[in-house]
Amino acid sequence: MTLRRRQFLHLAAGAAAFSAVSQRAQAQAYPSRPVTMIVPFPAAGPADVLARILSEPMRLSLGQPVIIENVSGAAGSIAVGRAARSAPDGYTLIMGNLGTHVVNGAIYSLQYDLVKDFEPICLLPTNFQLLLAKSGLPANDFKELIPWLKANAGKVTIGTAGPGAPSHLTAVYFQNALGVQFQLIPYRGTPQVLADLIAGQIDLVFDQASSALPLVRGGKVKTYGVTSLKRLPSASDLPTLHEGGLTDFQASYWFGLWAPKGTPANAIEKLNTAVVAALTDAAVSKRLTDLGAVMPAPEQLKPEALGALQRSEIERWWPIIRAANIKGE
Repeated sequence: MTLRRRQFLHLAAGAAAFSAVSQRAQAQAYPSRPVTMIVPFPAAGPADVLARILSEPMRLSLGQPVIIENVSGAAGSIAVGRAARSAPDGYTLIMGNLGTHVVNGAIYSLQYDLVKDFEPICLLPTNFQLLLAKSGLPANDFKELIPWLKANAGKVTIGTAGPGAPSHLTAVYFQNALGVQFQLIPYRGTPQVLADLIAGQIDLVFDQASSALPLVRGGKVKTYGVTSLKRLPSASDLPTLHEGGLTDFQASYWFGLWAPKGTPANAIEKLNTAVVAALTDAAVSKRLTDLGAVMPAPEQLKPEALGALQRSEIERWWPIIRAANIKGE
């Protein structure tokens, strides 16, 4: 009996050691198959374009394809919920942004926790917005616009892409900063807003630089400035609203990459390394900058930096959203 017991213990110890070695080998081998990056919006939008620009250089770093899967609906909350329920093995990622990982927590009753159920991987580029106006608006610059807005309080129309959209949040923030109420006109999406702005049906719109700059350059609309504290590298001729007299006014629309909670640390590290390599590649950086994006500073590229930004943005925006009684549809 003693011999058999010793043999059993020896075999059990050997099995445990083999399992531990096998787990370490699997961890070291990550990734051993394609990685899926879920994009919570339709194809051809800003998030999808960013994902596809990053996927090829990430493939080169990881040695495995990065497959883009578009899962739209409910302002991105469907896709994020799917990612939260995915196996935490490093093979399912979620690209998110200010809307999906901050705003949705205040306007929807989510079945997941935006902070606790995800592991941050890396902050991605930020898109700032331009304050656009119909071409016939009388003010020549932002300093002239401010008194015109106050003189026409209650009459000025600002189009938004719907409740909780970046254009909506920035419009509310703009009202609060000026102490002036506007007519906020909700649309089903950004294309419809811009179409009516070009047609002169509404007065103002806040829109991401990537889609707004071509309209400004083409003379279809006017712009009164950018919602960043510094001028955009891709549009250094355009002033900021901060310069124009709205001190410290800033509204950014940043992107980030997350994995489900519990994803192994070595997978997070390898994914972070791949994303950083992509973002710091000269060709990739230029391509994104030309689209109006602002690249993260080196100190912002660690996973913990994305986590800290997300938490600080929740503290900033949730009170504004709740005070304005913004609800998801």
